[in-house]
Amino acid sequence: MSNTEPRRGPLAGVRIIEMAGIGPLPFAGMLMADMGAEILRIDTPRQRELVYAADDPLLRGRATITLDLKEEAGREAFLGLLDKADILIEGLRPGAMERLGLGPDECLRRVPRLIYGRSTGWGQTGPLAASAGHDPSYVAYTGALEWLGLGGSPKMPPFALVGDTAGGAAYLVMGVLAALLHARRTGMGQVVDGAIVDGTLSLMTPIFAMLQRGQNPAALWQPMNDGSCPYARLYEARDGLFLVVCALEPRFYAAFVAGLGLDLAALPDRAEQTNWPVLRETFAARIRQQPRCHWVDQFAQSDACVAPVISIQEAPDHPVNQARNAFIDGLPAPAPRFSGTPTFPAQANHDPLALIDRWSTP
Repeated sequence: MSNTEPRRGPLAGVRIIEMAGIGPLPFAGMLMADMGAEILRIDTPRQRELVYAADDPLLRGRATITLDLKEEAGREAFLGLLDKADILIEGLRPGAMERLGLGPDECLRRVPRLIYGRSTGWGQTGPLAASAGHDPSYVAYTGALEWLGLGGSPKMPPFALVGDTAGGAAYLVMGVLAALLHARRTGMGQVVDGAIVDGTLSLMTPIFAMLQRGQNPAALWQPMNDGSCPYARLYEARDGLFLVVCALEPRFYAAFVAGLGLDLAALPDRAEQTNWPVLRETFAARIRQQPRCHWVDQFAQSDACVAPVISIQEAPDHPVNQARNAFIDGLPAPAPRFSGTPTFPAQANHDPLALIDRWSTP
């Protein structure tokens, strides 16, 4: 398929304008481009501190055009493109688009069916709305950072995964597509406020639900976060590689113990936490006797919930991922998967004029 042909996929025919930015926005654009949306990315002629290379996979599938939105001609060109769009997504600080005369009020007045997606860390309102931040900054305010077991250590969380990608980009995509369904039924567009703190808090709903029920999530789950639980932790094999064990249910625990060649009846009761140090050392000593590959084979056909902790370098060639065709040209394949409208990594698009011409064709 050439760059000038319409995309295929469940979002084929959906037209999106993406304001160039960082954080969740490029990932959100990539997700929708892979699903077939046509995206025109608007860049600025002004130098920014953080930018993505033109060939970065996060920017795949978009045609990019540079417009100076501080100039009247740039704004007029932008509004002409907006007339043809279904969705606008932007990740500037609150008030920035308004100062350009391109805020939601102006845009929705011109295009009432438009979905105006806004991606920020703190949201459009609140005491920190105008403040700078990055992924860990936002996650810290939700309780998730402490919940990950990092609240009392100098370690940082996995960068960009919890906040930018899950709480930010994924929720923004879900929000703008839900709003698009509503707009196509009613003709009414709206603003989608996609704050990372909101999405991350939503991810934490099961934990807060436990609090609401009077339970203590830390007492129930923190042992699995801090490695103290002998049947939910990482263990080092003889070759220095690791296995992750998550044998929570009794039958999975029994399969784990059997796979280690141990007698379940001879072990201390796992329900008594005073027995955990002995169990940890027993399991650790047994796993250290063999290399990781031995244990992978040993547990391959069991329900022991044991898995190798593979590196990102190993992931593309691992048989489990290969069997799923989970990588294409060394990069993760688009997800989720669709039976009727298969998706593929969006091709690079370096011809914005062809895209604009297609949008201008009745």
